[in-house]
Amino acid sequence: MREDFLHYIWQYKKFDFSNLTTVSGEAITVVHTGQYLQQAGPDFFNAQIIIGNQKWAGNVEIHVKSSDWYLHQHEQDNQYNNVILHVVWEHDVPIFRNDNSVIPTVSLKSFVSKAVLQQYLALATPKSWIFCESQIRLTDTFVLKNWLERLFFERLESKAVPIKILLTATNNDWEAVLFYSLAKNFGLNTNGEIFFKALQSIPFSVIRKESFEVQNLEALFFSQLDLLSETAEDAYAKDLRGRTSYLTQKYRLKKTWVEPVQFFQHRPDNFPTIRLAQLAMLYHLQQNLFAKIIAAASMNDLYELLNSGVSAYWENHYQLDKVSPAKKKRLSKSFIDLLVMNTIVPLQFAYAESLGKEISESLVQLLQTIPPEKNIVIEKFANFGITAESAFETQSLLQLKNNYCSKGRCLQCAVGVHLLKE
Repeated sequence: MREDFLHYIWQYKKFDFSNLTTVSGEAITVVHTGQYLQQAGPDFFNAQIIIGNQKWAGNVEIHVKSSDWYLHQHEQDNQYNNVILHVVWEHDVPIFRNDNSVIPTVSLKSFVSKAVLQQYLALATPKSWIFCESQIRLTDTFVLKNWLERLFFERLESKAVPIKILLTATNNDWEAVLFYSLAKNFGLNTNGEIFFKALQSIPFSVIRKESFEVQNLEALFFSQLDLLSETAEDAYAKDLRGRTSYLTQKYRLKKTWVEPVQFFQHRPDNFPTIRLAQLAMLYHLQQNLFAKIIAAASMNDLYELLNSGVSAYWENHYQLDKVSPAKKKRLSKSFIDLLVMNTIVPLQFAYAESLGKEISESLVQLLQTIPPEKNIVIEKFANFGITAESAFETQSLLQLKNNYCSKGRCLQCAVGVHLLKE
């Protein structure tokens, strides 16, 4: 038995409340179960209950066993002084207030039907991937649609948190926040954190000043990530090393130690050298990029804005000193889609929030124009009857899997609650 199931039973009155009694035999009438706020303190606030002939208003605390009250040390916490009813599955010990009066207790074990328990067990029994995999396709379309929209904004809120932290660290410089956030996403999952930490050692004011020469940006980026090999002997590598020496002294730059970037298991177009060269070219071509991104009205605007390639040297190189067949190496639409999903939309959301503007609908519409992501999570949902039509839905499904399914939070999930009700 899990406590969240008891929360569900109490919140939705999935018990025989017409014959409810305390463990001491007093009749209980539940006028209002209270507000389920999921915060510190009692589980349900401002409940209204009649015990015997006395009406009570206060809070309700829920545990699997009565003795959990002492296990959680609630007797030492003043937040629990206003508990009017202790709801448990099993009653094993009496519970007292600070004034030694007994807190009325109800044991739900005697008032929950076998049918409700069977529904819960059917949902809560581990499956091959998610708990409701055999039932999720039965979810009402309206319920699922609304839940996915809520999950999308929940995901946006979580992505906005590091943006706000970075904003504080950069003295509210939105252009700097965009650059460092893009740097992380240019590094993808493998090198993202490494790019982020290393390039943060370059003040964005330096990026602004040196963006008129793409080679200066490349020198700065490659140097901070230890990619300027001393053994590379071609003219371009020597030129970058010379620029690095000058720029490091000019701006008194210091390196932040980070682990080496990874080339292994990457396609050549995703090599960290190429992604850094593309990032350098983007900031060489686009001054005031943040302002332009905020002004962009559609994905076509963003595709045009982010459509950068690499400098001439990198068109026939993947690594320093190693010539390869010539290729333009422009950012692909699929890569720009990732940048929009993971960097630009969260940034637009956080920026609008800082101004008190509401742009939720436009963000949803923007992501609805992007094709659905292709990954194992989305493929699995499709196998169980939930097919995503756009990036808006894939972002929502990723939030569902990572924050609910993988954590067994079925009873905080609209799908789980719906299936139990059915």
